[in-house]
Amino acid sequence: MTPRANDLAVRPITTPDIPDWIRALNTGFLRTPDVSDAELADRSSYIDPSRTLGAFDAGRCVATFRSFPQELTAVGGTPVPADAITNVSVTATHRRRGLLTRMMERDLAAAKERGDVVATLIAAEYRIYGRYGFGPATSATQWEIDVTRAGLDPRWSAPEDGGRIDLVDGEDVRKLGPELHERLRHAQPGAINRDDRYWQVATGAVRLTRAAPWAEPFYAVYRAADGEVRGLAKYVCDDTWNDAKQPHDTATVKSLIATTPAAERALWHHLCSIDWVAKVKSGRRSPDDLLPLLLPDPRAATITTQADWLWVRILDVVRAMEARSYEGEGTLVFEVVDAAGLAGGRYRLVASERGASCAPTTESAELALDVRELATLWLGDESAVRLAALGRVREERAGAARVADALLRTSRRPWCPDIF
Repeated sequence: MTPRANDLAVRPITTPDIPDWIRALNTGFLRTPDVSDAELADRSSYIDPSRTLGAFDAGRCVATFRSFPQELTAVGGTPVPADAITNVSVTATHRRRGLLTRMMERDLAAAKERGDVVATLIAAEYRIYGRYGFGPATSATQWEIDVTRAGLDPRWSAPEDGGRIDLVDGEDVRKLGPELHERLRHAQPGAINRDDRYWQVATGAVRLTRAAPWAEPFYAVYRAADGEVRGLAKYVCDDTWNDAKQPHDTATVKSLIATTPAAERALWHHLCSIDWVAKVKSGRRSPDDLLPLLLPDPRAATITTQADWLWVRILDVVRAMEARSYEGEGTLVFEVVDAAGLAGGRYRLVASERGASCAPTTESAELALDVRELATLWLGDESAVRLAALGRVREERAGAARVADALLRTSRRPWCPDIF
C-alpha cells in the first residue's frame, strides 16, 4: 500500500541521518546514489542539521531540503538577512505527495520567526517556486566573443590608465578575493556574500568529491595605478587546433568581478588578447553588462544564454521596502496577497532619494499584486506596467503601475554572480 503524505515524517535530520540524506539528495539529482567517505566528510563539515530537512518513509530518506544564512544586497547597497534554500529534491517514487510543500512551509516559517527579510534560491525548474511566493528577481546573460571580429588591438599588453594585469595563484586569490568581493557586493544589488568555504572551493584548496577532476585555472587581477586590486578574473583555456593546424583555443570565464569600469575593461581586453585564444565565453553576466559595448565591434559578442537566475521570496514587506534606496520620489499604497500568510497586507510606501518609510495602512490600495510579483519588482529588474499588461499586477487606480515603476526600477539591473 502506498503511504499517504501525512504518513511520511518531515523533520530536521540528525547527524546519524546525514549519509541517508546525502544518498536521497544524489538520487533526486540523478547522480550515482552511493556516498563515499570523502563526500560524507565534506558535507558533514558544513551541513547544519537544524536547518536541514528530510522526508522519511519507514526510516528511509526520500526528500531533501537545506537552508543556510545569507546576506542579499538590496538596491542602494544595504545587505538584508536572507534564508538561502538549496539541495531541494524529492525521490521520483514519492513525487506529488506534498513533501516539498511541507518542507518549504516549515523552513519559511522558521525564517520568518528568525527575522529574515527574504528567502532566496536558484530555481532548476521555473514552474515550481512561484506557488511558494518566489519570483525571479535577477537574470543572467552569457556571451561568446569572436576575438577575431572584436576589433581590439591584439598587441595590447597593459591598460592605458596606469594600471596593470597580473597573473596570480590560488593562494593569492584567497588573500585578495574576499576584500574585493566585499566592495563589489555592497555596490551591486542582487549580490550575495561569499564565506571562506567559497574561496577554498573556488581555488581548489577544498576539492568537491563529485566535481570533475580539479584543473588549476588562470587567475588575473587588475591593479589600479595606486596598487589597489579592483578586478579579478578566473578562467580556463582548452587546447584546440583548427583544420589548418592553427591554435584556436577558447577561454571560458568562471568568474569575473570588478569594482570599476576601468578594471572590467582591462580584464576583458586581457582575455581577448591572449595568444592562441580565438573565442571567449563570458560566463553568467548581468544582462546590461558593459561587455558587448566595451568591444569596438559589439556584434562580435553573441548571446548564447539569457535566463532568470536568482529567485526571491519576501518575508517582511516593511523591512524589505525600507532597506532599499529609491531614485525617485512618491507615495504608493499597495495590497500584497500572500497565500502562505507570511507577508500579506496593505502597505503605504513613502519614498525619496533620502530614504523610505513603509507601514501597514487601511487606506485604499492603488496597486494589488501577489507576493511573488513584489519579489520580482523589489530589486528593480521588472516593470509593474509590464506585469499589469500580463494581468499579474492589478491597478486599483489608473496610472499606479507607472508610479511603481518610477519608484522601484533602477538605472542598472541587479545581478547575482553566484550559484548556491
